[in-house]
Amino acid sequence: MATSSISRVAKNPINFSTRNVESQKKSIFSRHLSFSNSSISLQKLSLVKSSYFSGKFNTTPVFNVLETVESKSDLLSRTRDPDNVVKTERPTILVSEKLGEAGLDLLRTFGNVECSYNLSPEELCAKISLCDALIVRSGTKVTRQVFEAAKGRLKVVGRAGVGIDNVDLQAATEFGCLVVNAPTANTIAAAEHGIALLASMARNVAQADASMKAGKWQRNKYVGVSLVGKTLAIMGFGKVGSEVARRAKGLGMHVIAHDPYAPADRARAIGVELISFDQAISTADFISLHMPLTPTTNKVFNDETFSKMKKGVRIINVARGGVIDEDALVRALDNGTVAQAALDVFTEEPPPKDSKLVQHENVTVTPHLGASTKEAQDGVAVEIAEAVVGALKGELSATAVNAPMVPPEVLSELAPYVTLAEKLGRLAVQLVAGGSGIQSVKVAYKSARDPDNLDTRLLRAMITKGIIEPISDSHINLVNADFIAKQKGLRISEERVLVDSSSENPIDSIQVQVSNVESKFASALTENGNISIEGRVKYGIPHLTRVGSFEVDVSLDGNLILCRQVDQPGMIGRVGNILGERNVNVSFMSVGRTAKRTKAIMAIGVDEEPDKDTLKKVGEVPAVEEFVFLEL
Repeated sequence: MATSSISRVAKNPINFSTRNVESQKKSIFSRHLSFSNSSISLQKLSLVKSSYFSGKFNTTPVFNVLETVESKSDLLSRTRDPDNVVKTERPTILVSEKLGEAGLDLLRTFGNVECSYNLSPEELCAKISLCDALIVRSGTKVTRQVFEAAKGRLKVVGRAGVGIDNVDLQAATEFGCLVVNAPTANTIAAAEHGIALLASMARNVAQADASMKAGKWQRNKYVGVSLVGKTLAIMGFGKVGSEVARRAKGLGMHVIAHDPYAPADRARAIGVELISFDQAISTADFISLHMPLTPTTNKVFNDETFSKMKKGVRIINVARGGVIDEDALVRALDNGTVAQAALDVFTEEPPPKDSKLVQHENVTVTPHLGASTKEAQDGVAVEIAEAVVGALKGELSATAVNAPMVPPEVLSELAPYVTLAEKLGRLAVQLVAGGSGIQSVKVAYKSARDPDNLDTRLLRAMITKGIIEPISDSHINLVNADFIAKQKGLRISEERVLVDSSSENPIDSIQVQVSNVESKFASALTENGNISIEGRVKYGIPHLTRVGSFEVDVSLDGNLILCRQVDQPGMIGRVGNILGERNVNVSFMSVGRTAKRTKAIMAIGVDEEPDKDTLKKVGEVPAVEEFVFLEL
């Protein structure tokens, strides 16, 4: 098949994040979607009128993993200055618990920061609909009710610390809200506090201090135990657990660990043996807890587990209070199974004043001070501020906890393909005839690279976004793409195809096929009856390269008209004249055919949306057999 093309590429390609606001506000078109039998039913797909500012455009590829279709309130919040530059209101960032000044300063350079501490759940829900970001520590519960009250405006929740058990991750994902944490800045502080509690408990430091301040001198009462040669079991061998292990090794302790997800080679590099849960708790002299609070770990240390421990064991917890059944721990302390405990965290914080556990003479307690060093507080504040600002800019933080962890180098390399993936999704759904239900989509990524090394999660999310957003009120991003697709009964399968091309580019082309549907443009159907389109990135710009069995070559800028025609002289001129007479600017044109003087597809890129009369005239050209207008 041969491909001929006539092109006129704009000097400054359009930045697709800059839309003509007035055009969107005045749009007379509507979108309607109904669902039947868990499939997307296209009862009516009317295109949203859209045009773009002329003048200064950004040539940098748009890459915003959290971008969603602008709501009416978003549009009304924007104004235009005399130079036609869109001004966007600064995002509002709510900080509900104390944050270091360095982090606040960073946030203030990007948005409007409101610090409101000690909010009740009702007060938080009342405020959240006016906020784009929320930053919390461990005291604020970010529940489903909070996400519902946000009404889709909340883009990111930042947890200033490691644990995220106070955030409803399922609800956050459903509402497309990214959740980020600050897992590294307080690692050393938490590890140091764990070691401090270990040593002070072993030598009865807190009790001896209280005794002396009461005017007593009780050297014989507070005889401790040595750490050298003792076995320490680290339960949870993550960042903090591994740092505690390093320090305990320096104290001459024998360190073992249990963590079902920790790599054995990393443990061996520190000189730590990974063993089973029961082995660890039954052989340890000291047990240090560093596991997250999950349904699996909730009260995992209970009467049964305490009964398996060596008599006289000592327990340190600087992780989460809920992993210990506190009533069971009191019983274990009373019967001597547990000789001592040192606790920085509790099931309820602060614990009741009459708590038997806190008041127990063999328990050393601190008020959740694991991350409470000046250095850690400043570091956590800056780390979470950077993550939140990055998310609001559309970047995916490496500390995102409810989105795929896509390495920064992969994000950068895939940036131009993100736009291509979304636009292919938008084209595919607009080619589906009304009444057809989209249930199955197949995506093929053609690449010269090893398929096992091709990370396509981000591209799959953007294809999902392109398919669903034009025909629904859902806002799709990397966070909720798979969830929304499953919710709407849309199955997206992926195939990685090895091709002989340059391995410098991660992907040679992307093909999107929609199965078991009717098409409003029959030429987009393959022999097996699937709608099929294919595209690639050329010179950093997404191009449509195949429609059905026809090869084309058209830049995916602006909007697109596809015409199937009899291949004969003068067709380009006739259609071009019709558009020119109606002041519709043609940005790109390509003709693909299967053989000379038979059938051909003309793909025309246009800056404006032709009116109905113009499109009617195009369809009345005798050699034009079918055509379709597609909005990108």
